[in-house]
Amino acid sequence: MELRLSGRSPLGLPARPRCYVASPLGFTEAGRDYYERSYLPALAAVVEPVDPWALTTAEEVSAAAAAGQPRELALTIGRRNLEAIRSCVLLAAWLDGQEADSGTVAEVGYGAALGLTCFGLRSDLRQSGEDGVSLNLQVETLILDSGGEIAGSLAALVEALAKAAADARRARSVS
Repeated sequence: MELRLSGRSPLGLPARPRCYVASPLGFTEAGRDYYERSYLPALAAVVEPVDPWALTTAEEVSAAAAAGQPRELALTIGRRNLEAIRSCVLLAAWLDGQEADSGTVAEVGYGAALGLTCFGLRSDLRQSGEDGVSLNLQVETLILDSGGEIAGSLAALVEALAKAAADARRARSVS
């Protein structure tokens, strides 16, 4: 698989790798605030975030609703997200909640199947899955087997992504 990176550093080495940001945070006012003020800026410090929430405009949603075509737009949004995932080498998933968001989990599965290194943020203290895992056993297995990890804090996620980004740069400079 070709390593997809954004631009080049001043020394000609690959810059930050592209990272798809899977989350349900755009659905609520509080989620959007955290996403825009904390989550995306933290990730942007070490990777190039690919933000699925920025792939569709409010005008598109309004126009589809007015035209009676919400299904068509929903499928278009899904296809845009798939294309965005395919453009990346990393995936970061926000996995908090009593149960992880089903769309986010689907994005993790798709990314892992494509060979992306997947990471999760699970800072929720509640049990959500089988004994011995931080959430659903299949989701955790997909993330770990992709070469990623589940972090317990945003700082730990950023640290894990920084290491993966450095590894990607080293691998690219050797080839």
